[in-house]
Amino acid sequence: MKTLLRIDSSASGENATSRKLLNEFVANWLVKNPDGTVITRDVDANPLPHFTHDTLSALFSPEDQRTTEQKAIVARADELIAEVKQADVVAISAPIYNFSIPSTLKSYFDYIARAGETFKYTDQGPVGLLSNDAYVFTASGSFLEGTPYDHQMPYIKTFLSFLGMNLVDSFTAGGQAMGDLGQEAFNKAKASIAAL
Repeated sequence: MKTLLRIDSSASGENATSRKLLNEFVANWLVKNPDGTVITRDVDANPLPHFTHDTLSALFSPEDQRTTEQKAIVARADELIAEVKQADVVAISAPIYNFSIPSTLKSYFDYIARAGETFKYTDQGPVGLLSNDAYVFTASGSFLEGTPYDHQMPYIKTFLSFLGMNLVDSFTAGGQAMGDLGQEAFNKAKASIAAL
């Protein structure tokens, strides 16, 4: 039985274009995997605390010396990493906010990137320890993909690769603040998902 981990990050909630694209993917995935399990992690509805000095202190403190607060921080991080390791497929929906990803998604990434758990350092450089297939679903008000203003997809690709994930495909609906052009882009992305 396969497991899909979906990660949503838009502040627009159910109205988010990126989330609608991911909904389409999940529906199609369940048709092909009727016994599959979908784990949902909505980092907008349930945001993680930003990665701070307290977070680092908790993770680097010896287990038997952690305070109650530090144990809670580590438990949260461990839960997120366990979810990723459990999943065969990771699917991320993310809008572009100010040329990059939402800060809530960045916090999530900070929590799951842990040396010795999801990547390791070697003499040849860092090596990812995950092997999930990944899909990314994005949206933006204008058409930024592939332009110098797009710091979203290059960053996501770099991050997923760093952890060892295989980015199978990405789907973008640009122009969402541009009326018919945005609707056309959404329909095109949706058709591409259906054709997977």
